[in-house]
Amino acid sequence: MRILLVKTSSLGDVIHNLPVVSDVRRAFSEAQIDWLVEESFVDIPQLHPGVRAVIPVALRRWRKSLLKADTWQEMREFYATLRRESYDVVVDTQGLLKSALLTRLARGGRAGYAVASAREPVAALFYNATFTVAKDQHAVQRNRKLAAAALGYVLSDVSAPDYGLAISEIPTVPATPAARNTVLLLTATSRADKLWPEAHWQALGCAFATRGLMCLLPSGNSVERARATRLAQAIPGAVALPPLSLRELASYCAAARLVVGVDTGLVHLAAAMGRPTLALFCASNPALTGVLAGEGCADSAINLGMQGAPPGVAEVLAAAQPWL
Repeated sequence: MRILLVKTSSLGDVIHNLPVVSDVRRAFSEAQIDWLVEESFVDIPQLHPGVRAVIPVALRRWRKSLLKADTWQEMREFYATLRRESYDVVVDTQGLLKSALLTRLARGGRAGYAVASAREPVAALFYNATFTVAKDQHAVQRNRKLAAAALGYVLSDVSAPDYGLAISEIPTVPATPAARNTVLLLTATSRADKLWPEAHWQALGCAFATRGLMCLLPSGNSVERARATRLAQAIPGAVALPPLSLRELASYCAAARLVVGVDTGLVHLAAAMGRPTLALFCASNPALTGVLAGEGCADSAINLGMQGAPPGVAEVLAAAQPWL
């Protein structure tokens, strides 16, 4: 059986789709699974040994340069690559118009969410087969249930997802003092209302420092780097990390004693890797998109706070105590 999974973005959503690969391989051991994903996230599906090939797409970049000849050449090359393989089933677990249109371009039967279940109902018009999956459950479970319905297998255990990440494929963490005694502080996220106050981060980091732990602060854009630098200067021994690739960030997650982060893709990556993880929620619902640990790691990921009620420093420290 040849299967194409369509889950293009964002980072957290891509990570939430990894258990689908494990489920499919468990049901169909000989299945050939390809994955269509935004070019900036190709590292994630590549870490799952059950994925045969990753097909990158650059919608985010192309829409910024639609008038350039190079863009149209890239789009033609992408289309040729996508059409090279004929699939038994193309499963769109994203449920957006853009993902449905990409699904329509592929060769094969198309499956996705029904109108009542898709994030953008119009997406359902582009599938050959649609399935109703309740929206009031975690994104990981929605992905898994859709794929099971589309491919005709029964989930053996919906409570314990297997993210299937091949940790051995993650490069060794770059040399840092006390690399095994680090706490990764993920302070950046895509929306301002999801941020945790800098004063809280400073207090938390200082508390970790008094326990002999080194706080590492990754960042992406210039605004995030400025915040990471301010916090590193205020927390004894803390380090603001330079810009890193996803694989490099995964190596820091794998080496950390503890990962603490706001609602962002990297905190989901840490949880998927089985690292002790605390996710801080300020403006979103953790019941739907919170960190969800995988098989054998049920107690390693904890969600704190909720929409409109972010956690306090004392609550975070109390939750971290068993790992300190």
